[in-house]
Amino acid sequence: MILSSVYALLRYPGDSALAGRAAQGDRAAQREVFQALKSTVHATFYRILGSNEHMEDLLQDAFIEVFRSLPHYRGEAKLSTWAVPIAARVAFHYLRNRRSRAEKIHQVPVQLHLVGSPEDHAQHREGLRRLYELLSRMTPEQHVALALFMVDGRSIEEIAALTGVSVVAVKNRISRGRRKLFAAARKDPALTAYLAERGEVE
Repeated sequence: MILSSVYALLRYPGDSALAGRAAQGDRAAQREVFQALKSTVHATFYRILGSNEHMEDLLQDAFIEVFRSLPHYRGEAKLSTWAVPIAARVAFHYLRNRRSRAEKIHQVPVQLHLVGSPEDHAQHREGLRRLYELLSRMTPEQHVALALFMVDGRSIEEIAALTGVSVVAVKNRISRGRRKLFAAARKDPALTAYLAERGEVE
């Protein structure tokens, strides 16, 4: 009876039960968690970073954190929703470590399934490539906030929840990032076209 009452309070009791089994070392449940979350975690990395470079290492790091955190999951949100902030944190630490090592990487543009002419597709991809090039030169804080805002389409409130900072901090990061973005766009027609396509105006 007590157990039934506990499950009634959970919004996602099935996810909670699966997470509980995985946290207790059930290998089948752990594989199920991995399969359930892999696409969500991968998509989060891809939208933040614009590249599959180092993706296997990033996924490994993310799932180490996922399985380490499973005992704290209580079913208040879908398991896939709960995993997104973990992926965002891993992406942030990756960007910070990459910046500290001063690595020079070649960003790969997001491969989108677009409707329109090949010329439109090429222009869109080039605009994305320029966007990610610029993001890679920003601080990790600005990079993550702006990618989640512009590419992933998250609201400021969602980004604050995902990154564990205040709404004011997210607004400041996006504002500073957008100023850099529009300054670069004045000298970059491809980036200007991409921003215009998205309805982004200074």
